[in-house]
Amino acid sequence: MTVWEGLVGQHSAVDLLRRIADERVGARSEEGAAQTRLAQAWLMTGPAGSGRSNVARAFAAALLCPTGGCGACSSCRMALLGSHPDLRVLRADKVIIGIDEVRELVAASYMSPSVGPLRVQIIEDADRMPERTSNVLLKAIEEPPETTVWILCAPSEADMLPTIRSRVHTVRLVTPSLDDVATYLETTEGVDPARAEACARLAQSHVGMARRLAVDESARVRRETSIRILLGILSAGFVAKGAADVLALAQEDAQSSAQHDADAEKAELMRQLGLPPGEPVPAQYRAQLRAFEEDAKKRDKRSLLDGIDRILTDYESVVRDALLTCLGAGQALINSEHAREIQSWVSTRKPAEIVALMDAIAEARKRIRGNVPPLLAVEALLTVAVDGKGANA
Repeated sequence: MTVWEGLVGQHSAVDLLRRIADERVGARSEEGAAQTRLAQAWLMTGPAGSGRSNVARAFAAALLCPTGGCGACSSCRMALLGSHPDLRVLRADKVIIGIDEVRELVAASYMSPSVGPLRVQIIEDADRMPERTSNVLLKAIEEPPETTVWILCAPSEADMLPTIRSRVHTVRLVTPSLDDVATYLETTEGVDPARAEACARLAQSHVGMARRLAVDESARVRRETSIRILLGILSAGFVAKGAADVLALAQEDAQSSAQHDADAEKAELMRQLGLPPGEPVPAQYRAQLRAFEEDAKKRDKRSLLDGIDRILTDYESVVRDALLTCLGAGQALINSEHAREIQSWVSTRKPAEIVALMDAIAEARKRIRGNVPPLLAVEALLTVAVDGKGANA
């Protein structure tokens, strides 16, 4: 299994990036590859769930692999885990990416590769860099060392400074189709077709969310519970408890997700290093393991925000279904399992009130990213859900 095979629905992007990686190992490429093979700064763009970070990691693994991304060698496995000595990955564990974090990454970009011909630097959520921080990065990607490749990830090109956009080669990802996601779940997780289709639909083609729903019953229960909270808010007296319950669900979801990922990745790292479980770590590997553990701690900080964001995404799907039901659009519902509850909820609301709730969800997401305490942001959202209050109707 190559590094590309886990990327769902990104056929055009994979074809291009595989061609570039093949160039690195001297493979004969198709016409046009020569125009892009020397690009040392890349931008992966695409909607949430398209797999920007996964594509970036796969591309990095392919560039670092002696054979262009076999997926089986130690180089590929370490790169996919983020533990390769010639790969640095900067994740945003806060609302913004700090200037000192980027300065440290820029300094590392001028170091010679440790074990191969290239050093790869990935910045996930590059759209979270303020202008001043982006300018620090700009200086590095204008004239990078010949042995360094930068890979940035952002929702769209518009999220980056024009000066950076003009210096990167953009790879545009797409939202995978429901069929692609369902097929992925069937083939990789052994999920039966009916559940695979349902999970792909409920996750709105977000591959990571679909996989969690497919393999983790507790994740499905948390989703159902959060939706019942939204549809069950009947008066202002329910708001405070509802918000607290939503936050508790997000915390439970975050802990489950972070612990599962950390345990699996650490076990794989130990296996790659040839260390049996429970054995003392030799001195030569301690720095590598310490870096992995520090990275895991940073991800823990962001896990809660990701958990809340998943709930808000589910709420958007419910409100979307409610608006379609209210207007009698006749389109298929994402949350068809809740069609009866949605119909009952809609019967007491006007279209403008439902639209106001959609706006309130967007505002809650904006407030949380602006460091407003999540509990307050969710309370404000649920207040609008009470009989349409807050709507300009």
